[in-house]
Amino acid sequence: MMRYFNIKTTLAASLLAFSLAGCSDILDEEPRSIYEPGFFKTEKGVMGGLTSMYAHLRYIYGYGYYYNACQNGTDESTWGQSADGNFKDHDFSGVGTLTATTSRADALWNNAFPNINTASGIIENATEVGTISDALVAEARFFRAFDYFQLVQTFGGVPLDLGAGELKFNTTTSRVSKRNTVPEVYTKAIFPDLLKAVSDLPDAGRVTGGVTKTLARLTLAKAYLTYAWWLENPNNVPTYPLCDRVDPDGKTAQWYFQQAYDVAVEGIDNPGSFGLQPTYYDVNLASNDRNNEILLYADHTESSELYNGGNLSWGNGAAPENFAYWMQNWSYQSIVSSANEDWKVERLTPVSREAVQALGRPWVRMSPPIGVFVETFADKTNDSRYDGTFTTVYRGNWDKAGKTNEFIYNANELKVYPGEPILSFLDQDPVTPFDYNAENLFWINDKNERINKSGVYAAAIPGRADWVIAPSNISRRTFPGLWKLGMYRTDNGTGLGSPNGGSTRPFNIAKFSELYFVAAEAAVKGATTQAGKSARDFINVIRARAGKWRWHNNGNVAKVEDNSAAMVAQTPASITIDYILAERSREYYGEGYRWFDLVRTQTWHTIAKTYRICGPDLGDRTPITVERTITVNDYLRPIPQGQLDGMEMTPAEKKEYQNPVYQEQ
Repeated sequence: MMRYFNIKTTLAASLLAFSLAGCSDILDEEPRSIYEPGFFKTEKGVMGGLTSMYAHLRYIYGYGYYYNACQNGTDESTWGQSADGNFKDHDFSGVGTLTATTSRADALWNNAFPNINTASGIIENATEVGTISDALVAEARFFRAFDYFQLVQTFGGVPLDLGAGELKFNTTTSRVSKRNTVPEVYTKAIFPDLLKAVSDLPDAGRVTGGVTKTLARLTLAKAYLTYAWWLENPNNVPTYPLCDRVDPDGKTAQWYFQQAYDVAVEGIDNPGSFGLQPTYYDVNLASNDRNNEILLYADHTESSELYNGGNLSWGNGAAPENFAYWMQNWSYQSIVSSANEDWKVERLTPVSREAVQALGRPWVRMSPPIGVFVETFADKTNDSRYDGTFTTVYRGNWDKAGKTNEFIYNANELKVYPGEPILSFLDQDPVTPFDYNAENLFWINDKNERINKSGVYAAAIPGRADWVIAPSNISRRTFPGLWKLGMYRTDNGTGLGSPNGGSTRPFNIAKFSELYFVAAEAAVKGATTQAGKSARDFINVIRARAGKWRWHNNGNVAKVEDNSAAMVAQTPASITIDYILAERSREYYGEGYRWFDLVRTQTWHTIAKTYRICGPDLGDRTPITVERTITVNDYLRPIPQGQLDGMEMTPAEKKEYQNPVYQEQ
């Protein structure tokens, strides 16, 4: 992949040829060593370029360091016990400093622009080929708009001219660049391409996972919504390059909020083959991946390392692997049990790494603050989304690791058998706070050393065999895992499988459910609504679904229960932006939405300004309040230093190119 604007239209071997098969087929990936500009003037070249657009998603989505840039520093995530500067720098809590060198939003910049240029090459050459349909060109238009939309939200105004003119296919090296303004990026690139995509894309994708009219509508509605907020600018957030917050066509923020509502409703009313899954659990259940609620994903597979984009047995922590879920996964294999009641002969690991959705590989780079569990997911009884988001019960699997113990001893010296709970994160704090240093939680060895029985400083409840941790004692070291993103394999056999590889699941990027949230948010911002389609109506569709259970994930038992009425009854009569943001966090927690949501609504510096969590040291169960320093000047990420270094411009020009907060670094 090229890193700067010196686009030579040489696409790396990872960019693959696209199948002309029907909509029931998947991407047919044929490696090629190089694509020259003239190749785009052939049907095979256009199809290869289209496939490269789907492939480029893997270098952004599921890439753990970019995932960090979308999550850390929000109310959803902070740095974890094993975090390095990549993660601490994004937290804005005084443990690091975000710079043009350390910002991991560089993954977006470095991979979006080559793809944008490829899209421009297809759009320009398709007519000359003569056999390329408008629907195929619309795929290229969608991806060009999609990438520009991600870029403008992240960096502010970005270049439309990559060296050959605005939105032109560039075939020669260019080491100079000029950034367009935010309104220019929206009105010249994003909106026109998406409108054309909505018009020309099919209702059903031509291949499994292919872009569709519904996806284009969601992206257009969201772009209208985001631009409307930008025009309104309620909290006086600075923009760059400097420009007036005036639409070139004279349209108001309110006009764009209305467009967002109208397009989102159109998407809901004309879903094609898409819709909501019957329960929230089904949306993210790994065996149900690529379901009809998912509009776009970065795909992976366990059937082929080539098509997966990474080793199937061991992950390197690099793109294009899907290893995002490693980041917020704690070292549960540190839990200890005993083969005998006195704990002094044989202590063993009751929960080993396993290639299943509830476990997988832990890196502990990120952790969820306590507020996620006591505020965001306060209702764990009616609302299924907490259970469908986190792993809160860790079950014994020592038998799969080759240990022959029929049972082991755990909390309160009680027996536990394979598959039974070893450690549980409780739904609620106990009335009397746990004493994590109680004598019954330790044993004394021959050297008179006091050893924690659980290995992770958990508590015990009389009569229960599982160790327990209360929500208010969640720390940077121990916390519920992110089940919804967990790995999944069908080739584990009777063992642990390959838990150290990157996930072979697709990384979800866009969901049909978000159409309801976009419509609701636009309605709250003043869009005129249709009968029966108010903000509350749309939010209640989502909340009603959240009240439906068919399986208790952490209980590992069927639970057929419909709490929809209770969920709807609890919805406020008047919906606010804060309420929508809270609902979005319950629906999309940990999926990479949060930083964009808070930046769009200009609430990042207020909602994420403090959080509570226990420290990173083993046994730290004392929560502290952490202050973040986030100002309205921090809403744009820095232009990557590599981009600046690659341009042949004067130091003054490079400084002007950079976003203001980072110009003096």
